[in-house]
Amino acid sequence: RCGSETEGKERDGASDNETKSDSGVPEVPVSADDTPEVLNKALSGLSSRWKNWWVRGILTLAMISFFFIIIYLGPMVLMMIVLCVQIKCFHEIITIGYSVYHSYHLPWFRTLSWYFLLCVNYFFYGETVTDYFFTLVQREEPLRILSKYHRFISFALYLTGFCMFVLSLVKKHYRLQFYMFGWTHVTLLIVVTQSHLIIHNLFEGMIWFIVPISCVICNDIMAYMFGFFFGRTPLIKLSPKKTWEGFIGGFFATVVFGILLSYVMSGYRFFVCPVEFNNDSNSFTVDCEPSELFQLQDYGLPPVLKSITGWTTVKLYPFQIHSIALSAFASIMGPFGGFFASGFKRAFKIKDFANTIPGHGGIMDRFDCQYLMATFVNVYIASFIRGPNPSKVIQQLLALRLDQQLHIFNSLKAHLTEKGLLPALEEAA
Repeated sequence: RCGSETEGKERDGASDNETKSDSGVPEVPVSADDTPEVLNKALSGLSSRWKNWWVRGILTLAMISFFFIIIYLGPMVLMMIVLCVQIKCFHEIITIGYSVYHSYHLPWFRTLSWYFLLCVNYFFYGETVTDYFFTLVQREEPLRILSKYHRFISFALYLTGFCMFVLSLVKKHYRLQFYMFGWTHVTLLIVVTQSHLIIHNLFEGMIWFIVPISCVICNDIMAYMFGFFFGRTPLIKLSPKKTWEGFIGGFFATVVFGILLSYVMSGYRFFVCPVEFNNDSNSFTVDCEPSELFQLQDYGLPPVLKSITGWTTVKLYPFQIHSIALSAFASIMGPFGGFFASGFKRAFKIKDFANTIPGHGGIMDRFDCQYLMATFVNVYIASFIRGPNPSKVIQQLLALRLDQQLHIFNSLKAHLTEKGLLPALEEAA
């Protein structure tokens, strides 16, 4: 829950006016207190405000520890965790829809929702396998056939679900069934598409996965801390207990944190190298010669800083400059994912998406901003970082017929000769 500098778990219930205007929306049953009995006994002497502060703090440390463990276990485990989080978030949102409208006994609603989830995952992960495991796919005949006709198979699967939905339409419930059809597809757009982008970011290097996620977590924690101790001025009506003090404090703390974390991680190949599949060992590898983005360079300081520090230059990794943009987005735009989630919960008069994590709500409550951040990182990499990938070009060339390869070779040779590079290369050889 980004920027949740609430003094305790914020209840996203509706006001009296909202209750009147949304009276046609059935309420989702409110979950009971989910705090572990051990913590309830240990913190029984505290006020509800400080009790919630300690519960959130303890569970936050536990989640951060778990995050460190999965990072240590490597990229494959990270990808599996992302898939599990995606499924749980989808389940929480679909369950809300089912809880609201289950009294209408709509046929096949949950079955079709999970079927569409399967179809969309098959499409996205099939595209990823074809893109990043090209050599393996070409080596295995069944995979090669599935890869060749992947999009047609994906469309056929979706078309089957579409026909099943049309056949399930019941008189007197047409409008409601189309509401739920749209509910499922918007959920797929928000959850599955974004999680797929997280996987793509991970393949660019674990640093592109860890730094953005860590910046969102840092902003969440620091905004809560600043808001808890210094918050006085309300920030937005959707979340009345979020304050400007928390928002501004979280911003500066996150930018500093992002620069420091980037400096530490940029020195390790395990974090900066793209995640690639090694066909010889049939495993993921993260070993490479770091690009210029992760090599220390000298940067001149502005006159003001020169007069203060006495330094003329400072050594930084170029990635640290990019981390400022990532941190700024996590602090300024990221919280709008949380505001969107708050508005959604208010619309259905619920406190949290689920009660999976005591003091924090459901998995979706923790990832409402991470998905927005994942999209930004993917767009940022495509716009400012990623260039042509020679290895992928070679893989595609090797998949062509021999006569096509020869034609490309002759065209490339003529181009290099025209540029005057080929004779120089021949002399060097």
